[in-house]
Amino acid sequence: MSLFFSTLLVYLSYNIHEIPYNVNQTVLWKQGEGKYKNYRIPSVITTKNGTILAFCEGREAGDTGNIDVLIKRSNDNGKTWSKTSVVWDDELNTCGNPTPVQDEITGRIWLFMTWNNGKDDETQIINKTSISRRLPYLSYSDDDGLTWSKPKNMSNSCSKEEWGWYATGPGVGIQIKNGSYKGRLVLPANHSYDDKNGNVRNGPYNYGAHSIYSDDNGETWSISESIKPGCNESQLVEIDNGNLLINMRSYNDKNSRAIAVSNNGGSSWSEIKHDLSLVESRCQASIINYGLYNNNNVHLFSNPSVPNGRYNMTIKVSYDNCKTWANSVLIHPGPSAYSCLSRLPDGNIGIFYERGVKHPYEELVFQSISPEMIISKNILY
Repeated sequence: MSLFFSTLLVYLSYNIHEIPYNVNQTVLWKQGEGKYKNYRIPSVITTKNGTILAFCEGREAGDTGNIDVLIKRSNDNGKTWSKTSVVWDDELNTCGNPTPVQDEITGRIWLFMTWNNGKDDETQIINKTSISRRLPYLSYSDDDGLTWSKPKNMSNSCSKEEWGWYATGPGVGIQIKNGSYKGRLVLPANHSYDDKNGNVRNGPYNYGAHSIYSDDNGETWSISESIKPGCNESQLVEIDNGNLLINMRSYNDKNSRAIAVSNNGGSSWSEIKHDLSLVESRCQASIINYGLYNNNNVHLFSNPSVPNGRYNMTIKVSYDNCKTWANSVLIHPGPSAYSCLSRLPDGNIGIFYERGVKHPYEELVFQSISPEMIISKNILY
């Protein structure tokens, strides 16, 4: 039996529940509305003050060209939202991949993003025929996301010159709460690298993931060893005793997510494995540590849970530090793609995701869902 069909059987074996389609949801951005033609790459974070910050990319076209980073804010658990504000607009260049993390000690919200010349596309950047590399930038806010500092080029400490493509997240970072690395800020990122046996964008290249971390409340940053081969678009969570797990999009023909673990705060990572219970077809996903629910520490995972295509946005639950997954809850049965999860101030689960009727990128929707509808071990609808 092929790996594809083995993975498909794992997917079909779930007891899949579906929540009502219109539960507590708001369309934050819609294709063709407002200043931009397209909106993609959702990121959402709940601040220590109880504000929800939703980020995305405002695009003129696809993955390249004139792209700006946008934000909306909510102070009432996602019921109402501010008007769109622009975090970063560098004329006709590409500014994207917003990936925030808050330092709970200082309250400062750090926002990693990436930049490249708007005339370059990903293939040119990977093949090193571009005008410039794709570079990480860093901004911050001290007023709960109302205003942001001028983005600073972080390529000297957070990238390598031999890399071509570079992307933070997409999604969010974390601050470690337990163990020897308590207080460390950690964000996921990825890159392309030279590989004589690789075949990315028709060149001798491959994709790898890595983490970015800070032990001084964000004043300086370092990068981990690469996680490879064939991994990018990643998210990470704290599991047991301050150890970390990184969950990655995989190009290794496994139809499932790739994972690795770190016992040194994200400075280095184990060899990758594939979790066949987290079915995917090469798409971004989200994973968070929700925290305690009925005295159980709970992790949540979301993605379009199908081995082919992008549809069936689904949330899964783990009660054992991401070793196994249960409660496959269908959020949207139609076309859907990137997503980002967050625990809201009222304890609800927030999911900010791409969805549509004919294709997955028609709108960016924020949805608030009670934990009983997702996490309870005996779900009855």
